[in-house]
Amino acid sequence: MSDVQQVNIRTLLKNNIRNYSMFIILALIMVVFGFLTNWINFSPRNISYIFIQYSYVLILAVGMVQVIIIGGIDLSVGAVCAFIGAVSAMVYNSGAGIAITLITALLIGLAVGAFQGVFVAYARIPAFIVTLAGMLLFRGLTYIITQVNPIALKDDGYKELASGVLDNPVLRNGPTHITALLIGFVIIAVYIGAEIFSRKNRIRNNFEIAPRPVFIGKLVIISALIYSLSWLFSQYRGIPTVVVVLGITVMIFHFMMKNTVLGRYIYAVGGNARSAKLSGINSELIVFVVFCIMGFLTGLAAVVSTGYMNSALPQAGNLFEMDAIAACYIGGVSASGGIGTVVGVIVGGLVMSAINNGMSLMNLGQHYQYVVKAVILLLAVFYDVYTRRKAGLG
Repeated sequence: MSDVQQVNIRTLLKNNIRNYSMFIILALIMVVFGFLTNWINFSPRNISYIFIQYSYVLILAVGMVQVIIIGGIDLSVGAVCAFIGAVSAMVYNSGAGIAITLITALLIGLAVGAFQGVFVAYARIPAFIVTLAGMLLFRGLTYIITQVNPIALKDDGYKELASGVLDNPVLRNGPTHITALLIGFVIIAVYIGAEIFSRKNRIRNNFEIAPRPVFIGKLVIISALIYSLSWLFSQYRGIPTVVVVLGITVMIFHFMMKNTVLGRYIYAVGGNARSAKLSGINSELIVFVVFCIMGFLTGLAAVVSTGYMNSALPQAGNLFEMDAIAACYIGGVSASGGIGTVVGVIVGGLVMSAINNGMSLMNLGQHYQYVVKAVILLLAVFYDVYTRRKAGLG
């Protein structure tokens, strides 16, 4: 390996230390809880359970990372989830199919995001205040429309999105669900193709790239992880429908943030809104669009969480916003804005999910989980502040 490649590797590690450290921490957490639970946490059933139970947090985190990157915050997502969940349950019980119900939830979420985005972007009211008011408003509206009573769903059709699986009885070999493996291979092929395409684009535009051995190693490791996950799904019930929904969501917004003008504008506004404005970027419009995206994804998370509980509860969504925010900061998003990735917050969300799941398997109460979450969140933000000061960025 040449000296240039060694320098590139060191630079690569330095620039991505937070992302790499999150993967290492996730692996360590899983191994530690493996020892403490006789490796039950690695069982196909438990892995499927983790994604089904915590998928709404990961969906919310995909939207929250964009809000935090632009220097904002959204404290209303939990209450909005409860409100949209109640409305969507009423729509479904009225005779509408799941497709109409889902579209309704997404449109309501988009409208809520636009409503709050107008105040933040154009009225220049701090996002903290606007979304705090939104949290109180939509929690109150949820209590009003539900009359503080749960809304039971008329049948099991609604919950298929949250707890159903993609399976074909023909494609089954004993306990192995071949459909999950086939989807895994397709995802691997798409991932490798996208990475090669991205690398060629960077070469064409004279951007720095990782040395070839590092690039190949990355492809091999991530492909192995995707295959392992699909194999675990294949050994239980098949790949959960919500995992497909989550995967599509992550791919869309990861691509948007990394390869589109909108994504670059979001980072620019988060880095320095005044400079972005002077560069010709419509900062107000970008902030408004980000809050619309957050509302849209909140509508999706509302359907998933309501389907998982199989009813719309007036107290639903409690602390959803805290889980999503914690996933972002643990996943490498800077508290000062301008820095963060969609993949990073997914890993951060999985760290929180693995801790919650492991402690549940050990029969530890939820109060212990709150303590652990608080400590991890403080450490993540401290690490961000410390590294930025050390680099002279704040």
